[in-house]
Order: sequence, then structure tokens, then C-alpha cells
Amino acid sequence: MLSNYYQFLSTLFPLCYDQVVIASENQFTPFAYTDMLTSQMTKTSQPVLHFWQLEQSVILGMKDSRVPHFKPALTELASQGYHVMLRNSGGLGIVADKGILNISFIIPNPEIASLSISDAYQLVMSIIQTAFSDFPQVVEAKEIIDSYCPGDYDLSIHNRKFAGIAQRRIKEGISVMIYLSVNGNQAKRGQLMRQFYTTGLAEQFGTNGYPPVKPESMANLEELLDTTLTISEVKERVTSAYAKLFTTPLTILTDEALTGNIETQQALARQIERMSDRNEVITDSLGGSNGNTL
Repeated sequence: MLSNYYQFLSTLFPLCYDQVVIASENQFTPFAYTDMLTSQMTKTSQPVLHFWQLEQSVILGMKDSRVPHFKPALTELASQGYHVMLRNSGGLGIVADKGILNISFIIPNPEIASLSISDAYQLVMSIIQTAFSDFPQVVEAKEIIDSYCPGDYDLSIHNRKFAGIAQRRIKEGISVMIYLSVNGNQAKRGQLMRQFYTTGLAEQFGTNGYPPVKPESMANLEELLDTTLTISEVKERVTSAYAKLFTTPLTILTDEALTGNIETQQALARQIERMSDRNEVITDSLGGSNGNTL
């Protein structure tokens, strides 16, 4: 029951880690941090709210690497100035830039208070709804089939998607990750992903589980709420909504605290190596370096 998990969660000591905007040469680090912190939940049981952003990038899912014309589709993205990578969670491709806020909700999942997959999604959706509850618009969770990276827990207002949610489970930890389109040129993002699939799939566009992307099916949150929003304001709203789950205040997790010992540094290095191995297909296709450093 979700109510039982809320009760368990309220007794814990939450952390907040803001990674801000990550340069393309370090693009694997947010995924490495998320996996490391998720796997540590078995020992620490300390929930972590992790904010991060990338510069002009496209984050593909593993299924995207299997489009029939993958190399020319990649070349199309690169020619428009986007850095491309494969992630270790979620379904299909998304765009990441300075108008997109990525959030990882990293929480424990012990046997005594286990959380189902649907309940974990519901928990995160409720946080986002609480964060913007002072607006009259209703945030819904349902699949927007002609968005990019569609899923059952797409978040939308008036049937236009502004966020997507993915989930990853490691040992007794869960990370629920959300990309939230705050501001910027969302129409351009949609066109970019549509072009990737039209090039990569050709006459098979919109088939075999790949979305028939229509840019107009998505919008920025500030457009949908009819207001001006900055990334900082959204972070404050989400942090405030998240903090309501706990009886103790959030503690800020610094870079020094996160990577201050050899064990942690080695764990991060292993995670980055895994991401690098996964991304060899992109490095080989584009004929360039896709390496990352801590």
C-alpha cells in the first residue's frame, strides 16, 4: 500500500543533490550517480533528490539503436549540433537542454516496505502535482502516443505532454527519473526527434513500437500553465513538495560528500565505464570520441 510506504518514508533522512548543467564531456555522470546512489539504498536508506541538466543533447533508449538506418539518423542529430548518448533506463529518445530539468527521485525499497512499480510512478506524479497545485490546470498521467518517448506515466495538461517518467530498480533501491520541459523551444525538440525517426525508420516510420512523433503533442510547462517559469523556480517547487514527505529537513549533498572517499570514486568509475561501453555503438557510428570523465 502506498500509504504504508509514505509512513515509512517519513521516518528517513532525505538528501538533495543539485548537479546543475553538465558539460557534454561529463554526460555519463548523472546516470552513474543515480545508479550508484540507487544501489547504495540497501545500506543507507537515505532518499536522494537529484537535479541535473545537460547541454544540447539527445538521450536515446536502447531500442533507438536498433532502427534500420541508425547511422544516418545519428549523423542527422550530430549535424544539428546535438551530442548523442544511450541511457541505461527508460524506453525511447528524449531531448535534453538548458530548458529541460531532469530529476531523479532515489528511494529505498526494503522488503518491510516494498513499493510496486505503479506505486513508485504514482508517488512521483503526486510530487509534481503538489509542486504546481496552486495553478488551476490539472496535471494528468496518461500516454501521449504521438509524443517522443511515450509511456503510461507521461504527464500532460490538456492532452499536451510536458514530462515523461522512467524507473530503474537496483537491489533494494528505486530511481524514478523524470524529464520536465520547463521552457525553451519545445517545437524544435519535437521536430528533431521526428526527424531522427523519419530518417532512421524511413517507410517504417511510426511502426514497430516507435512513436509517430508530432511536435504539437508536447509543450513546455510554462506555456501550459500560462506563466513564466525558470529552472530554479521549478527546483524550488519540487524540493518543497518533496520535503513534505519527511519529518526532517532535506540536507544538501555536496560534491565533496558524494565523492569524498575511494570506495565511492571507484563505484562511480565503474558506472561510467558501463555507460561508456554501452555507448560504443554511437562512438563507432559517428567515428569520434564519446568518452566521459569524472
